[in-house]
Amino acid sequence: MADDNKKLNHDEEANPLLHHHHHHQQQPPKAAEQPTQEELFHLWTADGVPIAHGSVMGQPIPRSPWNSSVCACLGQSDHFCSSDLEVCLLGSVAPCVLYGSNVERLGSNNSGTFANHCLHYSGLYVIGNSCCGWNCLAPWFSYPSRTAIRRRFNLEGSCEALNRSCGCCGSFLEDEAQREQCELACDFATHFFCHACALCQEGRELRRRVPHPGFNAQQVLVMIPPAEQAMGRGA
Repeated sequence: MADDNKKLNHDEEANPLLHHHHHHQQQPPKAAEQPTQEELFHLWTADGVPIAHGSVMGQPIPRSPWNSSVCACLGQSDHFCSSDLEVCLLGSVAPCVLYGSNVERLGSNNSGTFANHCLHYSGLYVIGNSCCGWNCLAPWFSYPSRTAIRRRFNLEGSCEALNRSCGCCGSFLEDEAQREQCELACDFATHFFCHACALCQEGRELRRRVPHPGFNAQQVLVMIPPAEQAMGRGA
């Protein structure tokens, strides 16, 4: 027995790496560390662009608020100020024109979009004011445009804005289907009770995000010939 212990000690002294290798094999493998929430906001793509919202990591992109509120009829003091005044004027005097313009910008250059929606809106506007004394039928026809804008640009709805400001409606936001039903009801309520203000808010949002389809802006490549070069003579 003593000879065996001496032999083992002799092997360890002759091969000092065996002892460390033996202990290294006994250690359990470490689990892959998951990046923390702060580290996700400091990742970079191959093009050198920072990952701000974690969309590459599979995280949901948070919804952004509207550029202006429903009650901001005069818009904001920026380079769209004149456009906001035009939107406010159209929403007060000719809401059918503003609604047709909004759908035209949202419809991606579909032919006849402005005329079709403007005529249908005008008919409902006339019938509602003639029978009930106020515009009570056109909001039933126009509120889907608000839902389309909210979904296209990933904007937060009224329930999310209310939950962000006062913390209520939290249970409705947990289920995606239930949240969307609540947002649809809020879109209709906004158009029904604040119709002109809702059209103006949508017009301001679209004019800041989508160019007018009548412009047909296209990129043009301009080739400029090189300037003439003169050969200088040496002294």
